[in-house]
Amino acid sequence: MPEPTKKAVSAFIKKPKCQTAEVGATVVFEAETEKADARVRWQRDAKDITASDKYVISAEGNKHSLTINNVAPEDAAGYAIIAGASKVKFELKITEAEGKAPAKTAAKAPAKETPSDAVPPADAPPAAPADASSGAPAEAPAAPAQASETNGHAPDNGAHDGLPESHQPDTRQDLTGLFTEKPQSGEVNVGGNITFVAKVCGESLLKKPTIRWFKGKWMDLASKSGKHLQLKEHYDRNTKIYTFEMHIIAAKANFAGGYRCEVTSRDKFDSCNFELTVHEAQTVEGLDIRAAFRRTSTDGGEDSGELDFSALLKKRDSFLKSSQRMVQVSTEPDVDVWEILHNAPPSEYEKIAFQYGITDLRGMLKRLKKMKKEEKKSAAFLKKLDPAYQIEKGHKIKMQIEVANPDAEVKWLKNGQEIQPTGSKYIFESIGNKRFLTINNCSLADDAAYTCMVGDEKSFTELFVKEPPVLIVRNLEDQMVMKGERVEFECEVSEEGAQVKWEKDGVELTRDESFKYRFKKDGCKHVLIINEATKEDSGHYRVKTNGGQSLAELLVQEKDLEVYQSIADLTVKAKDQAVFKCEVSDENVKGVWYKNGVEVKADARTHITHIGRIHKLTIDDVRPEDEGDYTFVPEGYAFNLSAKLNFLEVKIDYVPRQDPPKIHLDCMGKTADSTILVVAGNKLRLDVPITGDPAPTVVWTKAEKVVTDSGGRVHVESTKGHCIFTIEGAERQDEGVYSVIVRNPAGEDTADINVKVVDVPDPPQAPRILSVGEDSCVVQWDPPLFDGGQPVLGYVLERKKKKSYRWMRLNFDPYKETTYEAKRMIEGMAYEMRVYAVNAIGMSRPSAASEPFVPVAPSSEPIGLCVDDISDTTISLKWRTPEKVGSAGIDGYGVEYCKEGTDEWIPAFEGLTERTSVIIRDLPTGERMQFRVRAFNVAGPSPPATLPQAITIREIMQRPKIWIPRNLRQTLIKKVGETVNLVIPFQGKPRPKLTWTKNGEPLDPKQVSVRNSDTDSILFIRKTERKDSGVYELQVQIENVEDKASVTIQIVDLPGAPQNLKVADVWGFNVALEWKLPKDNGNCDIIGYTIQKADKKTMEWYTVFEQYRRTNCVVSDLIMGNEYIFRVFSMNMVGLSTEPCLSKDSAYIQKTGIMYKPPSYKDHDFSEAPKFTRPLVNRSVISGYNATLSCSVRGIPKPKITWYKNKMDISNEAKYRMFSEQGVLTLEIRKPCPFDGGVYTCKAVNASGEDTVECKLEVRSQITKEDLKK
Repeated sequence: MPEPTKKAVSAFIKKPKCQTAEVGATVVFEAETEKADARVRWQRDAKDITASDKYVISAEGNKHSLTINNVAPEDAAGYAIIAGASKVKFELKITEAEGKAPAKTAAKAPAKETPSDAVPPADAPPAAPADASSGAPAEAPAAPAQASETNGHAPDNGAHDGLPESHQPDTRQDLTGLFTEKPQSGEVNVGGNITFVAKVCGESLLKKPTIRWFKGKWMDLASKSGKHLQLKEHYDRNTKIYTFEMHIIAAKANFAGGYRCEVTSRDKFDSCNFELTVHEAQTVEGLDIRAAFRRTSTDGGEDSGELDFSALLKKRDSFLKSSQRMVQVSTEPDVDVWEILHNAPPSEYEKIAFQYGITDLRGMLKRLKKMKKEEKKSAAFLKKLDPAYQIEKGHKIKMQIEVANPDAEVKWLKNGQEIQPTGSKYIFESIGNKRFLTINNCSLADDAAYTCMVGDEKSFTELFVKEPPVLIVRNLEDQMVMKGERVEFECEVSEEGAQVKWEKDGVELTRDESFKYRFKKDGCKHVLIINEATKEDSGHYRVKTNGGQSLAELLVQEKDLEVYQSIADLTVKAKDQAVFKCEVSDENVKGVWYKNGVEVKADARTHITHIGRIHKLTIDDVRPEDEGDYTFVPEGYAFNLSAKLNFLEVKIDYVPRQDPPKIHLDCMGKTADSTILVVAGNKLRLDVPITGDPAPTVVWTKAEKVVTDSGGRVHVESTKGHCIFTIEGAERQDEGVYSVIVRNPAGEDTADINVKVVDVPDPPQAPRILSVGEDSCVVQWDPPLFDGGQPVLGYVLERKKKKSYRWMRLNFDPYKETTYEAKRMIEGMAYEMRVYAVNAIGMSRPSAASEPFVPVAPSSEPIGLCVDDISDTTISLKWRTPEKVGSAGIDGYGVEYCKEGTDEWIPAFEGLTERTSVIIRDLPTGERMQFRVRAFNVAGPSPPATLPQAITIREIMQRPKIWIPRNLRQTLIKKVGETVNLVIPFQGKPRPKLTWTKNGEPLDPKQVSVRNSDTDSILFIRKTERKDSGVYELQVQIENVEDKASVTIQIVDLPGAPQNLKVADVWGFNVALEWKLPKDNGNCDIIGYTIQKADKKTMEWYTVFEQYRRTNCVVSDLIMGNEYIFRVFSMNMVGLSTEPCLSKDSAYIQKTGIMYKPPSYKDHDFSEAPKFTRPLVNRSVISGYNATLSCSVRGIPKPKITWYKNKMDISNEAKYRMFSEQGVLTLEIRKPCPFDGGVYTCKAVNASGEDTVECKLEVRSQITKEDLKK
């Protein structure tokens, strides 16, 4: 009959403890069990211990002991004791006797010596023993000597394990924080090896610490692992010590310097510095600083990852700041990436290239090198190309130059190849002396070097095509797996082939030698694969792109073996079959069957089977000696399943007379009345032995109703000696008392059997979220309405992100309370919770999900709370936003006050304010008050920010003081018609009296407006006039105390025309002019004159001089025979005068008898033989698509062009078309086939000569889908 699975409870009331003993001693481990007849097993390293001279096992009642005689060093191991499903582990540690410890240490020392160049001097003194009376540790040897003795290893304390703690030499330095052992400074010769060791105790840490090694202040060595540097780590589960090692192999002279080791774990941090000295250092000549950031190891050669420290020793504060900055989605306006690259240190190039989508880092650095060279002045260019241009992918870019000669021809080249004006991709423009190149729809192929040529001179530039930010379209999902399972984190980004970075707890993940992490790309999908997850893999995983990031959590749980069906007690008659059957959760688990503690072996009557998750022990032809306790022990798990086999000996004495019927019901072994438990859905089979002669008739009843075999779930049958009652798929309504009645002529017998149907409980009610924190919440729920007939053992909780479909289990062992605090959630992320109820039968269906909630925490307190102003009844307070705001933001601020000496805080106003300053009114005058401010969000109020002391509500007398702005301390100059708006701040309490005057006279309110406030005075003139110039004085007065300040305003206008312009003299081609200053200078100084001339015939004016400062000038280079008039404009800071001053007289330039004889020139011969300026290029094309061959030629007169194929003239063939435009020759081949391949020749002939050029054309056949399938 089925028996419910029971929850395992510890079988021990006293557990053995770990011990430490000396070699040769005797160790005794003791334990006590709850039951006196409990069977226990002792194990060493997961193997059973049998009794021997070495191991003595004893048991008296519930007391058990294990004695280990004459312990040796090899006895130091892990031990365990097992009783039922309980297993307790403990350890034995072995130490040497005190007298032998120095010898052991000395014996170990030679084993650590290495090459002769690292051996210390022979006369090096040994470490002095510690003074026992003082208790101070012995002084550690010098750090360099230690490193040499161990071939560069940092000192290892393992050699002193045998000494008492007070006698161990202390080689640690300032052990504060997380380190238990810090790396020591060391020395090494060039070409030698050295190891630095750091140890961290993980006993108080919640997760594995993160360690980083640095050289200098900023260079992270994690990315430099390779031939010369290796970083290793391991964890000792016994001592719970993390050991981190940095191995430097084949050291070089430039490895010397200061190093730093940093360790972090959640909110804890520790660091230490140490030095490396490299002897016989040689100067490396010809060092190129650019090698510090070149990708010299992308080919995976043996020098991959070589440390080139000397190239990276430049320190930049900007890098220290930027390296701590996380990559986030940029919401700022577009920045000039080239400007950032130009100003950044070389060490930041790779980070900037990843952040801003630059793909060709090597090419970028080559271009940077060229662009940093000083450019020489050019005679052909007035303005060259900018050093670099940046454009986003898909946009267009326009490059511009200015040439000295407007008629000059320019050529544009891309990566050294001339750009041809084909299609709409490239557009060439020429406007005056400006030349433009426009590139439409830029792609990554356009990311190149461009050159503009004018004759032999060149102008270079670089075009950087920036890809748009890569966004994360589908985020990572939280995952929970069992230990050893495969984990896949998958995300989807917006661009195919985009670069992403994977991080675990803030540390970038790379492909290591163990292939722990694998990275997979499939179009837009990126997958991080973790093979055989371990507990150390638990943590937060983050994927980053240059446009966003996504975070998910991984939980790795130990896999517990669940028992779906336990073995049950059996009562079997002679020669019947006994079957013990159990079912576990893992079908790969093997097990061993025991009878009374002795392993059961298969034989002719005993069969042991294992099919999937079911294990069976079958005993045929049961005999009395088969009776006993049978146990099934799963391999690798510390529990077992036990049941008892009872042998039922049925003796029937033959009597000739009739026997009355008898029911032999002994389900529980003692009484006939018993309760049978059956799990809902399982089969209920009641097999009741009966006797009687003649064979009795059997009737089954329930609640006085006869139960018959109706062909449904209920089956009733009778056999010789048995009556069997079966219910298929028991249900809750099948519960009750069943009576079996047997009758024959000799009498009758009756027995009652109580059947109880048990089931999993109903699901609990929907959970309620009581409160939330920064990364946690408190959830509460009600117990299920029906417990399934068995008490509820506890509850299992699950959570998921609101937009996810994957639930993550929070606990594996049933939680007994109905209030639970869930932790390790991401602040600002919406979650849902649900609950399962668990009883001895199993787990219920899940409850309905809770209402979505977001873990948030109150912000920190506002900072900088201070008094801004105070009066007799009001006070003005101001503060700054809290340092820690959180993802929930701030809904507002609440301000409260109370009288000094009381704790009754009164809100200053209803609701919250979003401002960071407030004025509180209607306060009692003279009262001492205390004030505080709290920030509020959905998580509640923050801690209050309180003034350091109470404030007396009383206005404080303040002397009047005017603060003249710096720009008004000198004359303010404005043009006529402009607006004047002067804001003059001042101070003074109570509010002072303000008075404005101009040049000592009151202001005209029609022309000037004045507006005063408590802190400033504003003087406003809407439209200025010349008369508004003057000195404006402000007077601030409080009672008999006053302060004054003045502002000088100057209103300027255009000047008048000069006076009395006349021609003073005329000689040759020259005219002398004179004039006088203008009457009106516009209220400012005259800064020059503009002189113009005009021919009386045309009356077109031409400027001769501009900003000429004298009042006389000489106009030269006039044309003989013309008559000229002149005019002059005056100029001040506002501009030219509106009217000029014209000369009253004109000046006539007399003619002279000069005859011009033009020179004779010989006609120049411009003829030129043909010459190809650009040859044909060999090409390979696909058949069926038009192909073109192009070249360029020059020659005078225009040469005759002839095309040949394999030296055959093709001018008249219809398959070919020839074009000639501006000297550019093109041959178009229409839909070529493989037979059109060959050597093509272009020949140019004119009267001065001829020239030829040829190329090879290869025509490849198309690849069909059938060819691909093959």
